[in-house]
Amino acid sequence: MIDSAPDLQKIANDLLQADGYAPISVAETRSFIGNGASVFVEKMCGARGVPKNSEPQYIDAFLKAYQSAFDLTDPYPGVRSALEKLKAQNHKLGICTNKPIGPCRAVLSHLKLIEFFDAIIGGDSLPVRKPDPATLFAAFDILQGDVFVYVGDSEVDAETAQRAKIPFLLFTEGYRKTSVDQIPHTAPFAHFRELEGLIAQF
Repeated sequence: MIDSAPDLQKIANDLLQADGYAPISVAETRSFIGNGASVFVEKMCGARGVPKNSEPQYIDAFLKAYQSAFDLTDPYPGVRSALEKLKAQNHKLGICTNKPIGPCRAVLSHLKLIEFFDAIIGGDSLPVRKPDPATLFAAFDILQGDVFVYVGDSEVDAETAQRAKIPFLLFTEGYRKTSVDQIPHTAPFAHFRELEGLIAQF
């Protein structure tokens, strides 16, 4: 739904360069995304040879900066229009992310998207995170619907949907690391203007 890689790259490089390490690239940044902030930092540190015993302080500093890291983050094209149309059709919308709940709510508020969502589950909202389907089920309990469809952009999202046994719509222009045909999905889409039509099929 949003491309936060530029902000994540900036946080990472501010921390790395402050200690004399080389910055990470956009491609590296995108490849580290998907399993939560702590895993992102572990991969970042591993890629630049930061000692393992220094990782906890990097994670703490990263999470602190993450709370207000949204100046470089934008929704993907068509997201706002898609959300407006789905809400107008009385669909209940939720978010299930591995991003910590604080930064998640902060960026949604900054982008004026938070009002579209009836449920928001972050990576630290439960003792587990995606691909554990408990995260989706927690959102479903709030939404109280009859038919659920999960929209995501990664292998982690696909596995989460599979384990929850629900349809999965794959946004192909996000943070996936493998080819579309290697990711289990019900239907793919490359632009959010396609989402309304796909949802109407369920």
